[in-house]
Amino acid sequence: MKTTVVDYGAGNLRSVTTALWRAGAETEIASDPDAVRRAERIVLPGVGAAGAAMASLRERGLASALDEFRATGRPFLGICVGMQLLADELREFGSHQGLGWIRGAVDRIPVDGDGDLRVPHMGWSEIESTDRASPLLGTSRRDRYFYFCHSYRLVDDVGVAVARATHGAKFTCAIAVDNVFACQFHPEKSHVAGQKLLERFLEWAP
Repeated sequence: MKTTVVDYGAGNLRSVTTALWRAGAETEIASDPDAVRRAERIVLPGVGAAGAAMASLRERGLASALDEFRATGRPFLGICVGMQLLADELREFGSHQGLGWIRGAVDRIPVDGDGDLRVPHMGWSEIESTDRASPLLGTSRRDRYFYFCHSYRLVDDVGVAVARATHGAKFTCAIAVDNVFACQFHPEKSHVAGQKLLERFLEWAP
């Protein structure tokens, strides 16, 4: 089954496609809405500001194509900003409307009064599963360490979190709803744990 990586001008396409290839995927990069609609399996990566990324999706006709893809029930993976875009509201450089696939907002990680908490959150962190299981997350200790690089995180989400991490306070770092799985961390940069997550995604049949 071919895996389509969505190109909307704000994703780290090379590292994502390389990691997917190592996991066993046949990949294609697509910026055409019709290609997204026809895709068998989608990965939505992202770096940078979520509001600008959302504007790019809409300008290219990709937001509605992603909505249509989601309705097919085929597997979807969002990475970093690709997870943030699924929320109702994106509070980065103003307030922007996201895809609205999940309830919640994306807001800046608060800096503590002492200035000890570094933002962006950059580096390796351990995740912990919630009481909602996901077949994409493993259970061994080696499956729990992932690489993060972000200044914003999902807040006010209801009933979608499958994993959380801690940076100052706990925050949602992975969500799952039906055929949609998304993570704030970067599996393509997370060595063994990330490779195994991508392998599970390629086998996932929601």
